[in-house]
This record gives sequence, structure tokens and C-alpha cells, in this order.
Amino acid sequence: MGAICADRMKIETLRMNRIGFLLKVKESMIEDYKKIHENVWADMQDALRETGWHNYSIFMKKDGTLFGYFETPDSLEMAVQKMSHKEVNARWQTMMSPYFEIPQGAHADQTFMELEEVFHLD
Repeated sequence: MGAICADRMKIETLRMNRIGFLLKVKESMIEDYKKIHENVWADMQDALRETGWHNYSIFMKKDGTLFGYFETPDSLEMAVQKMSHKEVNARWQTMMSPYFEIPQGAHADQTFMELEEVFHLD
């Protein structure tokens, strides 16, 4: 069995929490935001996987309202904390912070508005 299959089986046996969150991209920066996400840095993707972020997706309305979703064995707070120890995350968050309607100097991952899951079709 290959390493990828073994990793997937390990992930599937963990109890995963489904995390949904909201953010708001500045309307003037929506197209640039989309372009950047066409080529997310490989080391950023690796850091997300290494810290337990799985099945991560981002959806956006035309006005820049962003819905993020991922699965993790951790809470949102713990998942964000684990990423905060990755040097690549600091670089990514600094680069991305001007794109969001968040307090100046804040990083987007510090301002996620977590949504409560009320239904899941399993």
C-alpha cells in the first residue's frame, strides 16, 4: 500500500471535526485574491496538511463574502494555533491580510467567524 493510501486511511480513522468559517474579502481585491489562490504555495499546502487541515475549501460570493470549510481532528482554535507555529503561515498571513476587511495589523486566521454546524448528511 502506498504512502498516500496509508495517510488517507489514517485520516479517515480519526474523528474529524467539520469547521466552517466566514471572512470578507475587500471588493476591490476579489480578482487578485482569486488569482493568488490558483497557485497556493506548495510549502503552505504542506503546512496545512501537516497541522491537520484536510478537505480544505474556500467559496466566495460576488461581494467578497468568503466561506471556508475544512476537516480536522482539532478545534478551530487548535488548528489555527498549530499553523501559527509554521514560518510559512506567518509569511502567507502577512501577504494576505490587506485583502480582508479585518482590523489593521490582524491576520485573517485570527478573525475567522466560526459557524455552528446544525446538520450533516452522512
